Amino acid sequence: MSSPKLFQPINVGGLKLTNRIVIAPMCQYSAVDGKMTDWHQIHLGNLALSGAAVLTIEATAVTPEGRISYGDVGLWDDATETAMAQTLQSIRRWSSIPIVIQLAHAGRKASTDLPWLGAKQIGPDKENGWQTVAPSAIPFETEENPPQALSTAAMEEIKEAFVASAQRAARLGLDGIQLHAAHGYLLHQFLSPLANQRIDEYGGNLENRMRYPLEIFDAVRAAFPAELPVTVRVSATDWVANGWDIEQTISFAKALEARGCAAIHVSSGGLHPEQQIPIGPNYQVPLARAVKQAISIPVIAVGMITDFEQAEAIIGTGDADMVAIARTILYNPRWPWHAAAFLGAQVEVPNQYKRSQPRQHPKLFG
Repeated sequence: MSSPKLFQPINVGGLKLTNRIVIAPMCQYSAVDGKMTDWHQIHLGNLALSGAAVLTIEATAVTPEGRISYGDVGLWDDATETAMAQTLQSIRRWSSIPIVIQLAHAGRKASTDLPWLGAKQIGPDKENGWQTVAPSAIPFETEENPPQALSTAAMEEIKEAFVASAQRAARLGLDGIQLHAAHGYLLHQFLSPLANQRIDEYGGNLENRMRYPLEIFDAVRAAFPAELPVTVRVSATDWVANGWDIEQTISFAKALEARGCAAIHVSSGGLHPEQQIPIGPNYQVPLARAVKQAISIPVIAVGMITDFEQAEAIIGTGDADMVAIARTILYNPRWPWHAAAFLGAQVEVPNQYKRSQPRQHPKLFG
């Protein structure tokens, strides 16, 4: 009997992974001035014992103004780097899971309140708020304070901030970087004609709209160790007419592959409040499939992947090379253990927990 596809190893840009399960980045809105807290030690430490192949640190802002909210994690100075180092030291004492970081800038979707407080934009004249920036002075919601359109000089400063954060990630010994070009944040804003209405070399046709995200990728790739992967998360469609779509995503993915991108993580949406998303199990898998058919680097599918056989089928049919889980693993932090037991495979389990593994009834958790 062959081993389940979900638990076969894979090499992603030089990073050897033991299975095909990715823990997606999930914002916790629990940092203080960009610095990780003991919540992150608990949260990430818990997930590090899950048996997944790789753990992704939540969207980490490269500048204070690039945070989604005042509770977001950052990696822009010595203080934020030191706080992250302390968290990583604790995790690595007990887990060998590879850890990558998602570097991000929220653009016009920055300066918001915490989700459990409504997640509304906080104006620049309010406590915990600041002036947002974007490719063009178009707000996400019409009633919001408009972002400032970025000058080319300001764009260069943000690019340098991505580079500095990548260098800090290397000093921290992180195993990879994922650039956040999805969910309506800054790099996605440059890609989509709904948010980017510039008339310079960074706006207009597809080549121009891809220019800045590709410049960011090139700069980060050059700043991070060549033997470690830099990947990109994309929204394959805006789910809005005349917006970013799968055909443009494929062109972007091909350009990234040519520049040394190690993998593409395919999500969708987040750029426009009028999006119409057909949410349901596997709703984004066809997007991942379309990207995978066009490129040769690994493709990661995500979105309402909750069932063990569902995940196995995504890999087994070749729709994607890996699956990413987020809310699924928050609900069930041992999901990879249970998937392995159900499918007849094994994952790494801490010695302290081994007596909990099912032996007589491998489908106990199905």
